[in-house]
Amino acid sequence: MTRLPARADAAGVQLDETHEPWPRGISRQATMRISDVLAALGPEFGGISHSKLRFLEEQGLIHPVRTPAGYRQYSPADVERLRFVLTEQRDSYLPLKVIKERLAAMDAGEPAPGPAPRLAGGTAVAPDGSRRVWTTTTVAEATGVDPAFVHALIHAGLLKPGPGDRLDAGAPDVVRLAAQLAEHGIEPRHLRTLRASADRHVALVDQLVAPRRRQQTPSAQAQAATLASEVGELLARLHSAWLRRGVEELT
Repeated sequence: MTRLPARADAAGVQLDETHEPWPRGISRQATMRISDVLAALGPEFGGISHSKLRFLEEQGLIHPVRTPAGYRQYSPADVERLRFVLTEQRDSYLPLKVIKERLAAMDAGEPAPGPAPRLAGGTAVAPDGSRRVWTTTTVAEATGVDPAFVHALIHAGLLKPGPGDRLDAGAPDVVRLAAQLAEHGIEPRHLRTLRASADRHVALVDQLVAPRRRQQTPSAQAQAATLASEVGELLARLHSAWLRRGVEELT
């Protein structure tokens, strides 16, 4: 194999050009427009947007080709890198700096990590790729519980219906977990304080990201979303650490 001159990637890591940048074996011909990328990733990542793509480009995570007219074009390999970045953000809540380091290592020849475990609250997608509409009835059917139990969760404030009495994409996860707790005698009313605590944490994150969100620029909006995800995960981990420690002390 012909050895090409060494170069540095976006993270400053020297790459051995005998290794094809990750992902390997996927076309790097840039023929896809932004709209094509959004169509490809939208069913799996509901929050993907033009501003998110531009922000990830600014951070050096993707490098679309610019046409003579200045339009961005992406390759199938670019889409796979985007899928990796978005999955790591969604499932592992990794900071972009860590994701960038992982990509650099994979570009240098290290094996890609296995799929991260899916956290609760992901966007549900129907088998045909369309967004699933969640209602009391569809959530009950998907989780195998009585619709009355879903109504009890709503009455307790654990689920908050939106316009048209629709529930959000995280509703099935809440119902499944609440149903498992109910098997141990923990009723929906017992979980009100837990929901109230989560709402206070959300308010804390909101205070943190509000200055960026008020800037109204696509880059600032994307930064706000990324910061909110990372800080939210840190708060969740801190709460889990305290809970686990408290439970250990009981035994």
